Order: sequence, then structure tokens, then C-alpha cells
Amino acid sequence: MALPPTGSLNRAVELLRIETNWFQLYIQGKPFHPTVETLQLHRTEDSTWVNARFQPQSLHSELNFLSVERFSPIEKQLIPWDPDQISPPLFYETQNYELIVELEPDFPLTFFHENISLREAILPKGKRLLSGLLNFQNEVGFTELELRLYGEPVFRLQLEIFPSKMDYKKDYEAILRDVNEQIYNLAFDFLRKTYNLMGLKESRNQSLSEFFVILQQVFQQLVHQVELIQSAPNHRHRVENRLVDSARVKKTGRANISFLSKRPHLLELNERGGQLHIQGKSYTPKRVLETRRHVDYDTLENRFVRWVLLRIQQRLKTLKRLLAQKERATDPVIVTKLNRMQSDLQRLLKLDFLQVGDMTQLTISLVLQMAPGYREVYKNYLLLMKGLSIQNDLFRLSMKDLAQLYEYWCFLKIHDLLSRKYELVSQNVIKLNRGGLFVTLDRTNAARIVYRNPRNGEQFTLYYNSLPSGDRSRTVSQRPDNVLTLKKQHSAIEYKYVFDAKYRINPAYEGTSYKRDYLTPGPLEEDINTMHRYRDAIVYESSQDREQKEFERTMFGAYVLFPYPNEEEYRQHPLYRSIELVNVGALPFLPSTTTLVEQFLDELIMDSPEKAYERASQPRGTKEYYKDKLAGKNVLVGALSHKDQLSDLQRHGFYHVPLKHFTDHGEMAKLDYVSIYQSIATFGREQAGITLYGRVKSWSVLPREQIREIPSRRGATSELYVKFDVEEWLHRDRPILPGGHGIQHVLFTSESIFNRAEEVAELRLESEEQLRDWREKRRRGKVNVKWDAYNLDRANTLESLAIEQET
Repeated sequence: MALPPTGSLNRAVELLRIETNWFQLYIQGKPFHPTVETLQLHRTEDSTWVNARFQPQSLHSELNFLSVERFSPIEKQLIPWDPDQISPPLFYETQNYELIVELEPDFPLTFFHENISLREAILPKGKRLLSGLLNFQNEVGFTELELRLYGEPVFRLQLEIFPSKMDYKKDYEAILRDVNEQIYNLAFDFLRKTYNLMGLKESRNQSLSEFFVILQQVFQQLVHQVELIQSAPNHRHRVENRLVDSARVKKTGRANISFLSKRPHLLELNERGGQLHIQGKSYTPKRVLETRRHVDYDTLENRFVRWVLLRIQQRLKTLKRLLAQKERATDPVIVTKLNRMQSDLQRLLKLDFLQVGDMTQLTISLVLQMAPGYREVYKNYLLLMKGLSIQNDLFRLSMKDLAQLYEYWCFLKIHDLLSRKYELVSQNVIKLNRGGLFVTLDRTNAARIVYRNPRNGEQFTLYYNSLPSGDRSRTVSQRPDNVLTLKKQHSAIEYKYVFDAKYRINPAYEGTSYKRDYLTPGPLEEDINTMHRYRDAIVYESSQDREQKEFERTMFGAYVLFPYPNEEEYRQHPLYRSIELVNVGALPFLPSTTTLVEQFLDELIMDSPEKAYERASQPRGTKEYYKDKLAGKNVLVGALSHKDQLSDLQRHGFYHVPLKHFTDHGEMAKLDYVSIYQSIATFGREQAGITLYGRVKSWSVLPREQIREIPSRRGATSELYVKFDVEEWLHRDRPILPGGHGIQHVLFTSESIFNRAEEVAELRLESEEQLRDWREKRRRGKVNVKWDAYNLDRANTLESLAIEQET
């Protein structure tokens, strides 16, 4: 199918129109997705559209369809809907669609969707109109829009939402299958010794088989913990009051006084002297309340334990029935285990504290989380349920957030590619999540898989969403999706590489700078910049000397994994060739395009230590840079001559200072920022310090009398001033406080020190030794920096740099 005109891609049109005797429904939006058109996605082998699901359904006998029309990409207009004809995709992720429903009188319909954000997006506009914007973001698959009358559904519209960056049939459905299969591979690798006992290798997807494998590991512990609970089960004291003859009661409580005072018919006059005296007369009660307390084991926790045992029992019965239906040779080991387990379950279910009611809802109480016995039963229950729900959880997840699914798939597919050629040593990816009943790839623990190269015995590790031990960023927190760590023979260091999944692509539209620079689709430039950040920001502390710490960059390369189906075309892309040049770039990765990633993984693993080291480019002049990195002072800190000057410079967007304060006129060209110092004498201690700063847009040298926006208080003067025009005045989150120093005229400092300084005195630090000493002491507390003059622009010598003692 030919690419539609560019204008048609950006113009919203009517995509659906449904007219009934109760309402008229319209959906408007872009009829095409430009990325889909550029990459020619969702086509069959003869380049025609795949069939998309579109199904309006009446749920009420009196609701009749008058007409149903859909937009045709070929005819560029609405055409009658025919369920037997192919409907091309109309709805895509991340695009806005406007839904409008015009209601007929006497039909107060409301909009409903299972997702609360979509439900709240469609609101009534008056009595006869519903409207709003729908955006499915990164969620693809089927969705249902409902109209309800008095809370009952009367109309349902099913739509199919298509991906915009990968092919629906070729790649998306393959990702679903891969994730499902790889999760089961991970689980069985973790429990493979008991799995072989079952003899069901030919059927990976039988959740009952997986259940039995896990159950074998935890069953005896589960039986022991239930028996432990029997010695001190959770219970509550129930108080019961009942009316009995006074002669039979053993012990009465004070509650009888109030009870009998309201029931005088239970009292009998006793002239000899009764037990109660009222208004000078004696009475004897005929019947009284007897209070009894007894222990009740019918608690939510005991109901939960019983429910777990009953659920296991039912699963074992189903497993025995399925094994019998296979008409295979009976395995006496499995049968014996099943019979013994069922016998133990029957015995446990007869315990006194388990003679309770049915569990209607699961409430995670402190008893289940902390009490001995209950805690272990709950933990084992989570393990059993997670084993059973691996497929359901990820399937449901994949149908929702495609970006998250792509991240999962990239990790699992890398694991699959490595496990085909290399031995699996250990893995700890699947973790118990106490907050729910589903298995996910845990982000809170150091998830890793260890492999061994059978050729040379070298081990290497794949980390998911975590960094190797000792690696961290000393600036902003860094957490790449996948890190491959290689430990090679005859090398003391580890070689580490980032593989970061990005469900994003630049389609290289005609006329864009990306098309001009790269010619073909590829990763986003900002994602490549992120790889540079990962490689440069993640460091390892190599020095053991606390007084002089040293850090080394540990990532030898960083690569974006992005969805693109044409590997051969991408081989010529500059951001693929950049991997050879600077070891930073991008690799296409989809179920249909795994060759480049697989080949690259093999290259990294088989590299010699020398070649692996040569892959990482070293900055030119690294030593000279660290030696002279403080030489570039690009921030000017200027004082104010009077208080009104602050509002004047904010209003006019510039700062001016006499030229005589610059010893070298070349300093002006090096300045990137101007900041303002507010002195204690002028602004008071509460407002003093450095809060305001801005990037220099331009600068000029001119006589003071030509700066007419702020007239001089000394009258016209020809003295030369430097005028710095500022792009925008910004406010620091935390001001730089005066401390024990100030600034009389101007002070020059570097941007790195300006960003980290807490007090004005720190802006004068100039040497590498001063900066290192300051940083080390800053980690241990507040640093007091003292110079030989109060005004820093007059100071020459650093007198002291010490940690301020707590008082």
C-alpha cells in the first residue's frame, strides 16, 4: 500500500461513526501513524493490511443499530462496516482519540471502562453529550468501551490497539511467546533436580507439573509448620452471656446489677433478707446472667491455613486424574509421593484449630507476616502461587505495558541466547514479592544469572536492573536494564557492558535532521547520550586509602537495544559503526532481528583481555585534564551596589559591572553563568547569600551612560562597564550562604564548584588538593572554610579547611 500524503498523517478525521436509536457515537483521530507508515508495519506478505478487530455489540434488546461506518485508508472516507471484510488498523498506542457520544432524550447513558484513567477521561457535557480524549499510551491489545443505562451495560465496543514501533503479528506475539517460555525455563533451571523426577520434560507449559516440582521442595516444611502452629494457634476469646436459674449459677458478674434493674419481673421479694436491697426491701433474683469465656479458633489466619491445605489437596487430586488420563506407565515414586501427601493433608485438616469456616477474602495481617509457623506457611503459599501464576502474570503484564514487556523480553532473550551456548551456573532472578501474588523480575534485589564458558571455564554474569557489587554513580543514581560482566583469564579486572532496552525509535522522516544525518531509522540521539552517561557515570572505588579516594570508570561499553526489523540496512547506520569507534552505540533487537546482538555477545565473550581493553576509548589528555580542570572559571559571582539593583536586574534581564574588575579581558568570553551575591549589610541575614543565577546570552563593553535601563546614581559617566545579558534568571534550590565571608565586587569560580558549594567561602577553592580535601571532609560533615580576608575577592591565602565541630 502506498504511503499516504504527509498532510493526511497529521489531520484528525472521523474514524468511527455508530448511529443507534439511543445515541450517536463518534471517534476522531489521526487515520495513520507516521512511524507505522515509515516502517511499513502490520502488513501481510503481499503488503496489504492485517485484519484489525472492530466489534460493536448491543447488550439490550431495545437498542438497534441504524448505521455503522469506519474510516477506510484506501478511500480516505467513512464506509459502511462489513464484519466479513478486512478492517485495517485504526487505533495505535500513544495517540489521542476523541470520543463523542450524543444521547437521545430520555436515555441518560454513562461511559464505563475497567481502567479508571480512561473512565474518568470521558465526562458528560450537559445532559445529552459525553466526550473526552482516550490515550492508550504503551498498552496494546483489545479494549472495550461500554455505555451503561442506570448502571447496566447496554452497548459495548471492542477495539484493537496496535503497536507503533513493532509489527503486531511478527514481533509482538513472538515476544509474548518468548517471555512465556523463558520464564518457565528460568523456573525449571532453579528446580531442575526435582523436575527430572516428574518426567514431564516434553510439556513445559503444564502449570500443575511445575506446581508439583515446587511442592516437593516445600511440603515437609509446610507440614512441620502447621504442626508447630498446633502448639500455639492464633485464637480470640469469645464472651458469652446466657440466662440461667440463680440456683445453678456458679459465678455472677457486675453486669447483673444493670441487667436486673431493667427487668424487675426477675426479682422475688424476700422478707428474710435477699441478695439485693432496693428502697429498704430485700429481693432475691429468680434468674441471672452467667458469663462464660471460651477460646475461639475461627480467625482469618486459621481460615487461611485451612484454605492453603485445601487448595493443595485439590491440585493433587487434579494432578492424579491427569496422570491417569495419559495412559502411561505408572511411576511408583510419583504415586507414592502423591498418596503420602494426600494422607498428611487429611491428617492436618482434622486438627482442632482448623475446624473453622471458609475463607472469603485474603487479608495480610501481622500474624501471617511475623508469627512463627504462620509466617512460613504464608511464605510457602506465595512460592506455590507464584509458580502457578508465572504465565498469567506476565501475560497480563504484556498485554498492558508494551515498554515494560520489551524491557523484560530483552533481558530474557539475552539470557536465552547465552544459555544456548554456555552453561548455566546459578540464577536468582525470580524473587518472592510479599506485596502480591504474582511473579515479576524483581527490581529490589541484585538479580543476576551466572554462566560458564565450556571452552575455557571462564565465568560471566548477566545482571538485570542492578549494578555489580562495588559499582555505583557518585553523581546521579544510575540503573541500566542489563549489565554483562566478563571475568577473563590472565586479567585482574572485570569487563562490564551495558545493554539498555529502549522501546523507542526515530523513524527518520523525510525532511528531518535525523534523516539528513543518519539516512535510515535508528535509536534516539538522547538514548545514545544516556549510554555515554552510563559508561562515564558508573565508577568503582579503587583506592583503599580513606584520605585519598580514587575512582575508576568500570563500564567498557554501553549499547541501546531498540525495536527495528531491518538488520542489514542498519549495518550502515553511523550509530552502529560507532560501536567499533567508541564502544557506544545501538543494536536492533526484536524476535525477527537477533543476529547482530547474538554475534556481538559472542565477540565480547571470546575477546582476549587485550582486545577487550582496547574496545574502550580513553579521553585524550586525561592526566592534563585532571591537573587543570579547575583552570576554567566560567561563573561570575557579582555583588550589588544597592538593594534596588536586585529588582532592576531581574526586570531587565542583565547584570553590569565595571570593566576594571577584570584583570584579563579574555575572562569575559569564558563566562557561561552570572550569579548574584546579596550581602548581609544590604539584605540582612535572612536574605543574604547567592540564590539568583542565569546563563549568559551575550556580553558587551560600553560606557556606563549608555546603560539607560538602570540609570547611574552617580550621574552620567563614561567609565567602561561590562553588560551581561542573561537568558533567564533562575533560583537555586538551596542558596549559597555567606558563612563567615562575603564578596565586595566580583568573584570567579567554576560551574562544578558553584553547583556543589554550600557557603560562599567554598567558591574560592582553586587547587586540586584543596578540592580533594574539601570533598573528603564534606562527606563527614559540614566544612568550615576560612580565608585571610572577609571579602573573598580580596583574599589571597586559605587559612583553614576543617570539619565544623558539633556543639
